[in-house]
Amino acid sequence: MSDQTETIPFDDFTKIKMRVGKIIEANDHPNADKLLVLKVDLGDEQRQLCAGLKGYYQPEDLVGTNIIVVTNLAPRTMRGVQSQGMLLAACTTDYSQVILLTTREPIAPGSSVS
Repeated sequence: MSDQTETIPFDDFTKIKMRVGKIIEANDHPNADKLLVLKVDLGDEQRQLCAGLKGYYQPEDLVGTNIIVVTNLAPRTMRGVQSQGMLLAACTTDYSQVILLTTREPIAPGSSVS
C-alpha cells in the first residue's frame, strides 16, 4: 500500500497545535459501542475527548497515561457527547491493533509537541 496521498504545504502542517495531555478520567461512552470518553489535563485546562478506543483499552488502564492531543480542532459532537480535540494513535489497516501515541519519558501536561 502506497502512502502517496494528496500532499499539503508545510505551512498547513504548522497550523496543527499538539500538546501533551494526561488522562485523568476515562469512561465508556453512553451512546456508542466503540467510543470512550476521556477527561484530559492539558496543564492550563481540562478537556473532554471522545476516542474510538473501546475494545483496545480498558478505561481504568488509561488513567495516568500521557497522550498527544491535537488542541486546535473545532469541537465535535460524537453520538451526543462533545469532543474537544483529537488524540493521536497508530493502527493497522484492518484496525486489529490500535496503539495510543504516548510519551516515553514523563513530561508535564500541556507541554508542546513539535
